[in-house]
Amino acid sequence: MQNVTKVMVRLDTIDKVKNLVAIVSPIDGDFDLVSDRYVVDAKSIMGIFSLDISKPLELHIHNVASAEKVMPLIEPYKV
Repeated sequence: MQNVTKVMVRLDTIDKVKNLVAIVSPIDGDFDLVSDRYVVDAKSIMGIFSLDISKPLELHIHNVASAEKVMPLIEPYKV
């Protein structure tokens, strides 16, 4: 069973979306953004813009090593 770290983030501007994608893209591992019943790859700008970014999104980080690397970097986006 795989550990999934979940954190709420706010990506309510285009710059925040671009910055988050730039942060998670070089890190190995899977990152998903969840909004209601929709799940998209957090490394996909187009996927993120298919979500309602006016409200907080849930970021799922699918392994512990990736979570340890990314958590300090996404601090400004946490809700």
